[in-house]
Amino acid sequence: MTTVEAVVFDYGGVLTGPVRDSIAAWLQADGIRPESFSRTLKSWLSRDAEDGTPVHRLETGELTVDEFDALLAAELVTVHGAPVEPVGVLARLFAGMRPDPAMFELAGELRDLGIRVALLSNSWGNTYPRERIDPLFDPVVISGEVGLRKPLAPIYRLTLELLGVPPERALFVDDAEPNVLGARAVGMQALLHTDAGTTRAALADLVPGLSRRPLPSPTTITHDSKRS
Repeated sequence: MTTVEAVVFDYGGVLTGPVRDSIAAWLQADGIRPESFSRTLKSWLSRDAEDGTPVHRLETGELTVDEFDALLAAELVTVHGAPVEPVGVLARLFAGMRPDPAMFELAGELRDLGIRVALLSNSWGNTYPRERIDPLFDPVVISGEVGLRKPLAPIYRLTLELLGVPPERALFVDDAEPNVLGARAVGMQALLHTDAGTTRAALADLVPGLSRRPLPSPTTITHDSKRS
């Protein structure tokens, strides 16, 4: 019997490369002082931030992307002292974020082994690759679409309800510790993601039949057979 019946994945930073890399590239390209962004992010997203910050309202769909762009740009400082162009701030912030093929492959292997795979993401107005996500993950829970956000309990409970599994039989994977703690608070198992290899190894201990290494592609098999 499997230890888990469902694995719920975060999107940004889990099914993609690290968000911090995209942010670093944006800060450099736009000439923004990193400390001004860090200060704003801490004020709006830290564990002790009051409810209703611009990030919270963006994640639940109460703020539009354009409204958030303007608020964020007003808080940022450039290295040359010029104002930050507010139009497209978030688009530029996430421009370097790309899907991680190893994590999508892992989700596909889990599903092939009979494990339910779901997506639970706090949206910052992101454009998700729905043509890739929708056929693989069920359910797909996006904070801005349901008006709820991590790490608050209702969004985890909604995901569990849609999955139809008890919390202790579901594992949540996220790269942000507060979201991992939020999942554990409702009784889910939870894993802090750092990279695809570490997450795969952890899941291999819970899911019989899951390899600790990615399965070789047909191309690789053919290539190896010609060498032998």
